Amino acid sequence: MRGVFDSVADKYDIMNDFMSGGMHRLWKDRLIREIRPRPGLKYLDVAGGTGDIAFRIKKRAGTNSDITIFDLNEQMLTVGRDRAVDRGWLNGFEWITGNAESLPFEDNSFDVYTIAFGLRNVTHIDTALREAARVLKPGGRFFCLEFSHVRAPLLAKAYDLYSYNVIPKVGKLITKDEESYQYLVESIRKMPKQADLRDRMTESGMKNATFSELSAGIVAIHKAMKA
Repeated sequence: MRGVFDSVADKYDIMNDFMSGGMHRLWKDRLIREIRPRPGLKYLDVAGGTGDIAFRIKKRAGTNSDITIFDLNEQMLTVGRDRAVDRGWLNGFEWITGNAESLPFEDNSFDVYTIAFGLRNVTHIDTALREAARVLKPGGRFFCLEFSHVRAPLLAKAYDLYSYNVIPKVGKLITKDEESYQYLVESIRKMPKQADLRDRMTESGMKNATFSELSAGIVAIHKAMKA
């Protein structure tokens, strides 16, 4: 996994624009509207190395916010730190390398846990969900934005054709790495279906688990609260 993202880190956001036609920005903005960031809370953004979600939270929550960006890949975190400096944000973020399945934080530490386009890359999803529940404070909120499963058969077929035939080729053109984007396409297909992931969130120790489909189910936002 580290090798995949080492290879594409510096072109990661450019590729997101090409793969989604810029839609990933709208999906992330929708996630932030669901979160409703506000000052005085502790935020943990897992698999958030480039800072896309953390920066959006910062803009809404203001300077009086505590945001930890956590990622398996140091290269992605380097990209995020550089982007923060470019924006003049020298403080207010903590950047930590580690595995979502074994978070180096105390129980009941965070008010909000976010993971955007990262859960599908976790080897043991249920372990990561239990870890999310563990580090959230009672009543803390969990949010996952992730590629999901298109329900309409014809649209699903068209989406598969695009994913398998176009995305790896564009990845080769922009990042010189076709193999990593072939992996990313395959990882999307291995994600649990929407209702299955919702149920597994509940089993992990969360309550009020729900999901909202975006773009006909190409992506979904899952959210819950720590029981």
